[in-house]
Amino acid sequence: MNDTGNNEKTVGTGTAKIIYFLYLASILIGITAIAGLIMAYVNRDDAADWLKSHYQFQIRTFWIGAMYLFIGVLLSQFIIGLLVLLFCLLWLIVRCARGIKYLDRRQAYPDPTGWMF
Repeated sequence: MNDTGNNEKTVGTGTAKIIYFLYLASILIGITAIAGLIMAYVNRDDAADWLKSHYQFQIRTFWIGAMYLFIGVLLSQFIIGLLVLLFCLLWLIVRCARGIKYLDRRQAYPDPTGWMF
């Protein structure tokens, strides 16, 4: 008995989880976030509706995080820039942790278009 529908959902869930881990790995190896972004764009159209919210959330996490990072780097000559970079780091960790929590429960992310956590 091969239940391909269940297998497809498992694969999609695994891909979304890999993207979250790639984003977390980008804290040490920045290029992994770009790989995660590409994977999110590639997989979002073929996913179940609840999983699409995770891909949308991941795509927004990349672009909003890139904006926070850019602002932090621009302002890094001043103390405020270092605070922005620290906020960006904590923001990324919390967003990924919350995303993984909802993903493990097989629930849609509640507010995939939000800017904060």
